[in-house]
Amino acid sequence: MSVAKVVELIAESPVSWEDATQEAVRVASKSLRGIRSVWISNMKALVENNQITAYRVNAKVTFEVEEDSG
Repeated sequence: MSVAKVVELIAESPVSWEDATQEAVRVASKSLRGIRSVWISNMKALVENNQITAYRVNAKVTFEVEEDSG
């Protein structure tokens, strides 16, 4: 049996929502092990002078909780 935990992150990219999602996973993987999935609950684009300047996502990252073997 396994137990999972979810953390919510906000990530941004000047390229795309997909790139912002990858950035969320990349940064999360520095401190979390066993990432299993990412769910995007919201997407937002920032606009300046009628041009999209940044893509933001609210990413819910799911990872497996490690049990103490002791």
